[in-house]
Amino acid sequence: MRLWARSLRGRVTIIATVVAALVLTPVAIAGVLITRHLIAQATWDSTGDTAARIAARVRGGELGAGHGLPVLDSDVDLIQLVAHDGRILAASDAARKLPMLSGVRPRPGGRDVDVTACLPAMCMHITVMRAGLTAEAPIVYAARRTPPLLSTRSMEISAAVQLAAILALTAWATWVVTGSALRPVARMRRELDHITARDLSRRVTEPPGDDEVAQLARSVNGTLARLERAGLQQRQFAADASHELRTPIAGLRAQLESAQLYPDEADVRTLVKSALRDTARLEAIITDLLLLARIGSGEDAAAREQVDLAELVRQELARRTDRVPVRTELAEGVTVHGVRLQLARVLTNLLDNAQRHAEKQVSVEVRRQDGQAVLCVENDGAPIAVGDRKRIFERFTRLDAARSRDAGGTGLGLAIARDVALAHGGQIRVEDSPHGARFVLRLPATWPG
Repeated sequence: MRLWARSLRGRVTIIATVVAALVLTPVAIAGVLITRHLIAQATWDSTGDTAARIAARVRGGELGAGHGLPVLDSDVDLIQLVAHDGRILAASDAARKLPMLSGVRPRPGGRDVDVTACLPAMCMHITVMRAGLTAEAPIVYAARRTPPLLSTRSMEISAAVQLAAILALTAWATWVVTGSALRPVARMRRELDHITARDLSRRVTEPPGDDEVAQLARSVNGTLARLERAGLQQRQFAADASHELRTPIAGLRAQLESAQLYPDEADVRTLVKSALRDTARLEAIITDLLLLARIGSGEDAAAREQVDLAELVRQELARRTDRVPVRTELAEGVTVHGVRLQLARVLTNLLDNAQRHAEKQVSVEVRRQDGQAVLCVENDGAPIAVGDRKRIFERFTRLDAARSRDAGGTGLGLAIARDVALAHGGQIRVEDSPHGARFVLRLPATWPG
């Protein structure tokens, strides 16, 4: 029982049964009470009617002492006419041998009284009524045997049995319906148990329809798809990072081994210069990898501030000595809430990329558009093919036509720009341009001050 109650199906069944009991039990009790009241009231209505008719005939002189009292209602067959001193003056055939049906006596001029009384052989519902207004007026007792539904507990037993049957039916129906609803969940659980990190290509079965279980299955499959893509990207990234790091390490190792084998022929100045160059490349790659790991991790949440993009562009251009002139068009007061160093790194990466591919000019534009802060960096070099516009933001991606000019870069600049944009609630993409390549960064704008 304890294990059954621990299951979701069992708990739902218990809860549904308890709720049904809490709702139906008062209804059943109220139904029994109302039914008993209605039956009792109908019983007294019949005895009251008989008592009134007998009293009227007594007042009219039609009935009196020594007369047999007629039965006016077949159900009300126990009738007695009793004097004020307690003598039975007349009675119906069924009540002739019975003692006085009740000791209750209504007050002179008072209303009739409905009572119950029991003799050794039976219980009765009785209406007691004076046949006149004076204290000496005889009293009419009209009674009928108490109906079985009132004299026994059969009604309560029947209601309890019906209530138990309804609760059992509720528990069974809840158990069946819950089991049917949770069957797809159990199947998904079994399927998820067989999915491992080595094989994320499997999916759970999606039940038909659009209910919560079907939506859960679709969400699970969507999560598995994202995990699969993340796993593939992680493996590809690890392979690319290994390749990128291996190249400068291999060059550095070859130079050191050559100097070790042929110390007399080694040019120390050239060796140190080449080793420093390879070391600087390794340092740049590792620094960019650490930055990628940190972006969006929440570590820089405290460093967020209001950043004026136009001022950021002016500060960056002031410290650069680029080979290609940069034309600017900067709208004032375009601010965003972000990490200044990360936004500056995005601008630096975009400018470095533009300088490597530009022919004669690079342009930078800052503006506010539709509630967004827009930063555009454009160069007049070769345009980027539509099929490559998403791929270039992946890590260690270089277009074949640009490899000669990308020498010395880490291959992570545009990937860093994309991750920073996403971490700031924005996006970066390549848009059409009649002059060359156009990179557009869009971030949620804020109002200065």
